[in-house]
Amino acid sequence: MMETDIRYLREEEWDTAMALAWKVFLRYEAGEYAEEGIHSFLDLITDQRLKKLFLMGEYPVYAAFLKNEMVGMISLRSVNHISLLFVSDEYHRQGIGKRLIEAMKEHVKHEGRRSTITVNAAPFAVEFYHAVGFHDTDKVTEQNGIIYTPMESSL
Repeated sequence: MMETDIRYLREEEWDTAMALAWKVFLRYEAGEYAEEGIHSFLDLITDQRLKKLFLMGEYPVYAAFLKNEMVGMISLRSVNHISLLFVSDEYHRQGIGKRLIEAMKEHVKHEGRRSTITVNAAPFAVEFYHAVGFHDTDKVTEQNGIIYTPMESSL
């Protein structure tokens, strides 16, 4: 496993984190989606209300850094729901995504308001989430052009 530093995102790193999410989304997920889904995702990561929630501490984001380069990010909405999880493609299968989930699980435990963490897994990520202990809670769903499988994992 690579020596990565995982920490809470700083305000000035927001744009870098969202750019990383967009780059990885385009490479691995956009091909599965109709135009509506691609636009829905772009709307999410460019929404200034989301950034305001982050600045108020209501939308936690953690990032993984290798040396000084951001190589992964994870965010949480609604107390215990993974909203975004992306790792730069050259760092896939090196434990970074798993470590980001562990950091977010610790965050949720510290908040003390939930005993599970949930995610709507994109088609590309379903195997990954199964490998790190998530299980499906419903069938594959599509909403606003976004295709996902609802999942959860205990803390």
